[in-house]
Amino acid sequence: MTVTQAAPDVLAVSARTRATPAEPRPPRVDPKLVLGAADLATVLAAVALSTLGTDLARPGETGRSDLELLLVAVATLPLWLAILSGQRLYNIRFIGRRIDEIRRVLNATFLGSMGVVLAAYFGGVEVPRSRVVVLFVVVTVLMSIEREVARRAFGAMRARGRLIRNVVIAGANPEGRELAAMLRTDTWLGYRVLGFVDDTSTDPEPVPGVPLLGTVADAAEILRSRPRASVIVAASAIESTTTNRLARDLLDRGVHVELSSTLRDIASQRLVVRPLGRFPVVYVEPVQRGGWRRLAKRSFDVALALTTLVATSPLIAAAMVAIRLDSPGPMLFRQVRVGRNGRPFQVLKLRTMVADAEARRAELLAANEADGPLFKMRDDPRVTRVGRFLRRSSIDELPQLWNVVRGEMSMVGPRPALPHETEAWDPLLTQRLRVTPGITGMWQVNGRSESSFEDYTRLDLYYVDNWSLLIDLAILAKTLPVVLFRRGAQ
Repeated sequence: MTVTQAAPDVLAVSARTRATPAEPRPPRVDPKLVLGAADLATVLAAVALSTLGTDLARPGETGRSDLELLLVAVATLPLWLAILSGQRLYNIRFIGRRIDEIRRVLNATFLGSMGVVLAAYFGGVEVPRSRVVVLFVVVTVLMSIEREVARRAFGAMRARGRLIRNVVIAGANPEGRELAAMLRTDTWLGYRVLGFVDDTSTDPEPVPGVPLLGTVADAAEILRSRPRASVIVAASAIESTTTNRLARDLLDRGVHVELSSTLRDIASQRLVVRPLGRFPVVYVEPVQRGGWRRLAKRSFDVALALTTLVATSPLIAAAMVAIRLDSPGPMLFRQVRVGRNGRPFQVLKLRTMVADAEARRAELLAANEADGPLFKMRDDPRVTRVGRFLRRSSIDELPQLWNVVRGEMSMVGPRPALPHETEAWDPLLTQRLRVTPGITGMWQVNGRSESSFEDYTRLDLYYVDNWSLLIDLAILAKTLPVVLFRRGAQ
């Protein structure tokens, strides 16, 4: 039985199909076999690259040694497959999050490389230490790339109705209905909701297009006519003794059972299931923001900001000249924003609007396309010709690197809000002021201007509640393609 939750994955596939998947079609070939063959081919390619190289092109002892090592590696392919399987790299429930898959790939490639070394030792083939390091690095890089390609291919297949798992949701309360709506919207998750089982609902369709199939007691009989279907139990909808009875009955019949967590937007790596007497309880690891972590984040921010500022200074200078030639007014735009713990500061940006843009904002409020306290216009008349390009390319935000150096901002964090926006926040959203605002963040890499205020709130609070250095690195890695392909910018 698996504990599941509806939390955003910062390394998830960004292009999420918004249509209900078609009726699942069984794959012609088991995808695990295809993935296993791709993994072995990747190992072979990586070993060839790390052992043969240019030495094999020249006759001599080194070339023969490399060829011997390649033959040893080929002989260890069954061992590689066993290691990859042992790391659960062919079970979707263990690698649903990209970061979990990368971690398991690292473990597998390390163990596989050590296996090659041991096989070479017993085979009488000498392997230099440097060659072992190169082997590990090359295998890790190539397999990570291969797995990313496979992840995107499987996501595309799910969007077309392939590799989809049928699922019945036990519980039609608000949590169950929200689960169903999410699974129907986010088809990349790979589920097709057949319907609900519930003991209290009288609505024939608790969610439009998702029928009520029967009571909880009917679940086993309902699933009998739907092979390969699984069950997700909305934990808050069903009494614990009923859940236990349902889970035992379904598991005995070979049905996969998943149990939702009432904790929403808590990163799964912070949840540890442990026994407490007869009860399995979920312990939530606290977020550590102080000590060496804060120092590491600050050091990383300053180093990256200074390096990027120096590297992009010619670009910033050229943009400033273009701004001056395009429209009258200052080249830099300064605006008061709210920082950590509510402290105000002046954010720096390249000016992208006419000089009197702030004075003209009131007359455009009726055309606001954003919900909540945010202001957004797709065709804002205040934006200049040069400013439109600077916004689309995100070049206008480069001066904020100086805010990072000054400690007013971070490279990664929630969007720095305007003072009038914070006045409309509820007490929950004010929690985002516990951390330093950033140039990029979860909101920016997950839709940006297309996101609703609800998404803005949820993503920023998820970051605040689950912050880690690894999440910062993941967001930075995702920022580059977002900027290059101008996704979500105005």
